[in-house]
Amino acid sequence: MRLDYDVIVIGAGHAGCEAACASARLGSCTLLITMDMNKIAQMSCNPAVGGIAKGQIVREIDAMGGRMGIVTDRSSIQFRLLNRSKGPAMWSPRSQCDRMRFMAEWRAIVENEPNLYLWQDSVTGLVIEGGAVRGVTTALGVRFTCRAVVLTAGTFLNGLMHVGRVQTAGGRVSEPASVGLTEQLVSIGFRANRMKTGTPVRIDGRTVDYPQAIEQQGDADFHHFSYLPEVRSPLQQRSCWIVYTNPQVHKVLSDSLDQSPLYNGQINSVGPRYCPSIETKIVTFADKDSHQLFIEPEGENTNECYLNGFSSSLPWQVQIEALSRIPALADAHIYRPGYAIEYDYFDPTQLHHTLETKLVKGLYFAGQVNGTTGYEEAAGQGLVAGVNAHLGLVGDESFVLARDEAYIGVLIDDLVTKGVDEPYRMFTSRAEHRILLRQDDADMRLTERAYRLGLASKERYDLMQSKRKAIDDLIHYLHETSVRPDEVNDCLLQAGSQPLKQGQKLYDLITRPQVSIALLCDVLPRLQGRVGEIEDARRDEILEAAEIRIKYKGYIDREQLVADKLQRLEQLIIRGKFDYSAIHQISTEGRQKLAAINPETIGQASRIPGISPSDINILLLLLGR
Repeated sequence: MRLDYDVIVIGAGHAGCEAACASARLGSCTLLITMDMNKIAQMSCNPAVGGIAKGQIVREIDAMGGRMGIVTDRSSIQFRLLNRSKGPAMWSPRSQCDRMRFMAEWRAIVENEPNLYLWQDSVTGLVIEGGAVRGVTTALGVRFTCRAVVLTAGTFLNGLMHVGRVQTAGGRVSEPASVGLTEQLVSIGFRANRMKTGTPVRIDGRTVDYPQAIEQQGDADFHHFSYLPEVRSPLQQRSCWIVYTNPQVHKVLSDSLDQSPLYNGQINSVGPRYCPSIETKIVTFADKDSHQLFIEPEGENTNECYLNGFSSSLPWQVQIEALSRIPALADAHIYRPGYAIEYDYFDPTQLHHTLETKLVKGLYFAGQVNGTTGYEEAAGQGLVAGVNAHLGLVGDESFVLARDEAYIGVLIDDLVTKGVDEPYRMFTSRAEHRILLRQDDADMRLTERAYRLGLASKERYDLMQSKRKAIDDLIHYLHETSVRPDEVNDCLLQAGSQPLKQGQKLYDLITRPQVSIALLCDVLPRLQGRVGEIEDARRDEILEAAEIRIKYKGYIDREQLVADKLQRLEQLIIRGKFDYSAIHQISTEGRQKLAAINPETIGQASRIPGISPSDINILLLLLGR
């Protein structure tokens, strides 16, 4: 039994698992410490991965050799590609998962990852010497030494759960809180605060009156999360169900607001605006007579269901009474009530873009300890923190993703530059270059870089290269091949598109919104033959990617020009070049913000809230620009 490691990861949630696997895969001897080895990568809230913008993050994690996409595909019981009615920049994959299978798949991965070891215990303190982390101490009295620590404690730091007036210390239902780390870090200068999140009731599916609910089936096409074509779910697919609240439900809830910890002063911390509790919904949207709820199965064979949209910290009796007013849930039996949880987080402006803390060398934060919410945001941070923990030990250049390179880059830049005043959740609207950050091309953006780093396998790299060649070859063929009016006009008219008056290149024809490669294959045997040359396993994926590049080429090229111009500001390094307190041409607020954040580049400085364009011009002038 060894007690000395290169990297120690605290917490085996979604951030911790990705961080530990990444550092181990790159060659660092890594120890993953968790309170409960039976809860590795537990889905604490809803049993789903992905969603708006979150799905893009998971695709990016997979493109770089992370494991969340693989685990999700192997445990999926329903897959949907959201926002298909909008442009491809908005398409977002989401998968309902078998919760127990998800944890089992993750445990198999971490147990069999070379260089990665597990220890079940609670970390009570960090060993810090000379401004650098040197190890951890645990509740069992063990002292492990290391040169880097990744803290991914999630909601466990001084976690406190609320069901009505009943308060229970813990990081998750029936699991103890982590005590001591926050206090130690605050004592050496870290800024910490409290946030709140919540989770809904769990329902016995046998007691749901499904004929009074609306069925929502999954997609049955080629889409999934991992870019590895052989990764598919072996599980039986299941439907979700939609129900609605009503005025009777709202009356039960509103009559009991004085018993809600959110409204009686029991909870003062800030919760997620974009995933509010049901009591917050009826107060904020008092004019609405109903709210949509989703009954989501927790697994392939279990009867347990998650009631998405009904997060609550009201007393259990009130939750049951309110649910009984929904026709489909009139006789529902619940396994456990919803609850709210308060926990500690650290101001993320105390981090570098590598997620290393500015105060302690070798200490990295990832996940909800940085003020984020969501499995996907946590996993993306964990991957970056794990990579940089290893790179920091071997002296290699740090790994930072740009805002025009990945949603993960947007996420981390927002955290370290702007900070948070509520739990941070990723949205497509946060990414100014989202047409460049589509879910279909994360491998084209990131796999080669991850492969050069040693994070992505050669198999992934070769698959990406062959896919790129197949797309380029197909687009070239469409550029070079013409079609006559008599070959396609009937098809075009049926599709609601104008007929041709003369011959046209296939490429130009496909730029029309009503026309697809698949549509033309039905009437053009030579195109069908050319498409048939593409490998079966990835044919649909390649056709979709080629179509997106053709139809949206103008938008993509224009956005790339904008991104390239802004990237010049990211090349102007300013950290360590200015004493901001002495630059009196900049506003007092600007000087204070610049000194607090100490931005790396002019580009980062321009994104700090409170920094004006004139402040940036002053800095450019002082740089001789």
